[in-house]
Amino acid sequence: MKQKLKKITGAKHALAVSNGSAAIMAALAASGIGTGDEVICPPFTYIATIEAVLMLGGLPVFAEIDETLCLSAAGIEKAITPKTKAVCLVHMCGGNADMDGLMAVVKKHNLILVEDAGQAFAASYKGTATGLFGQAGAYSFDFFKIATAGEGGIFVTNDEATYKLADSFCDHGHDHIGNNRGMENHPVIGFNYRISELHAAVGAAQTRKVPYIRENNLRIKKQMQQVLSKVEGVSFAKLGDDNGDSGTFLNILMPDTETAKRTVDEMNAAGVGGFNYWFTNMYHFINQWEHIKNLKTASKLAIQVLGAPQDYNNLDIPKTQEVVGRLISFGIRCTWTNEEVNALAEKIAACATKAMKPVNA
Repeated sequence: MKQKLKKITGAKHALAVSNGSAAIMAALAASGIGTGDEVICPPFTYIATIEAVLMLGGLPVFAEIDETLCLSAAGIEKAITPKTKAVCLVHMCGGNADMDGLMAVVKKHNLILVEDAGQAFAASYKGTATGLFGQAGAYSFDFFKIATAGEGGIFVTNDEATYKLADSFCDHGHDHIGNNRGMENHPVIGFNYRISELHAAVGAAQTRKVPYIRENNLRIKKQMQQVLSKVEGVSFAKLGDDNGDSGTFLNILMPDTETAKRTVDEMNAAGVGGFNYWFTNMYHFINQWEHIKNLKTASKLAIQVLGAPQDYNNLDIPKTQEVVGRLISFGIRCTWTNEEVNALAEKIAACATKAMKPVNA
């Protein structure tokens, strides 16, 4: 599984783990993120990104995203404090961030970059795979992603020392030297994030198909965009690099939040499925993260002792609210026929057109 992923991404080191959440946990831990470290994070991401920072003792600092659906360079710059140690960049919805802009800020402030590319395996930026710009990266292989193992994840890095730390961290601290597991040394304290052999076998078979899946995804996405671009007021999320899209999502931007909500209502009424309206999604957007905002935990975390670096209930993130409020995302299935693609695109277009009309018209 990891060998096939390394071939696709060009990563020097890869480690298969139990899930994408474990992969980002390992990426943060092996990069040295721990108790009291402020980590700049997006408020639009799968919740596991934030959970991993908190579980390691880190302190999430939320910054603005832009139309790439990822953290923006300006958003990171504004959120930096003297205590900032790292940026946890999430490549959302199959795309890629503006890496030139982001890396300029990261290097300027000498920050650690960790990439959660859980939704962006097979995406790249100017020839470099997402997940390989920072010290470490993570991919997810659950049912929602471009390749699935049923459940699984992969940690990647180009740094050997970081890889060795992750390798031990994900298996109870074992150094994996020698042929007697009971006699191995333990250079660090770790936990059990190992992937099962069954899931790894499924993941290996599915990873082989990724180039084919991506090729078809991109063809289908282009076909849908051609139909929807004819609807006045409909636009699409931006990409840091158009050539590096994985094609796993069609990300539509409506003119404003109210129009997006009406479009969602029209699609539900018309029986259109397979989309996410993240603005009201319970586990991808901070507006619904009451347990995070109010630090509701099973046991005491470092942030409850050290104090949160922001008032999570009163964040100043207007750009993020505006972008996510306008966003409707469709997962793309590579097996759709041309007829199915056109039928779906026409239904979406009709719903968007109807929602665009004045409320009292």
